[in-house]
Amino acid sequence: MNTTSNIPEVHAQTMARLGVDGASIHRLVHGFYAKVRQDALLGPIFDSRIADWDEHLERMCRFWSSVMTMSGAYHGNPMAKHVRLPVDAEHFDRWLALFEATAAEVCSPDAAAQFIERARRIASSFELAIAVQAGVLPRRGERFHRRAACPVQQGDPS
Repeated sequence: MNTTSNIPEVHAQTMARLGVDGASIHRLVHGFYAKVRQDALLGPIFDSRIADWDEHLERMCRFWSSVMTMSGAYHGNPMAKHVRLPVDAEHFDRWLALFEATAAEVCSPDAAAQFIERARRIASSFELAIAVQAGVLPRRGERFHRRAACPVQQGDPS
């Protein structure tokens, strides 16, 4: 028996059981970006690059739909959009804090855990790509900090 062909069906059933659907994704995306826009660290970065917030929010809903439900609704290259941003570990930590708080507010605990796991993987991948773009290859456990021009061990307060 080939279990690979059952993966999309099992995944869809899991997401349905968790209550992850278009409505929950919409609540999460819109709630999260409302916080981002008010945030002193992240708001200016987003506002300087996003001219049409309605279009951006629609795109992010398609992105998270593809990530969470395997809908295929998103077609794009998010890494290319993020790799040249002037951000580092501090920004990703703040992004995750806002995302995790929003997920906890608008999702069931199990659904929030699924969103958060994927968000952490995405943030880690983006942070690594941005570090490499800046000419730094962090070792395992290191984070990228622009002000130091080199990676810093996790937990290091500097």
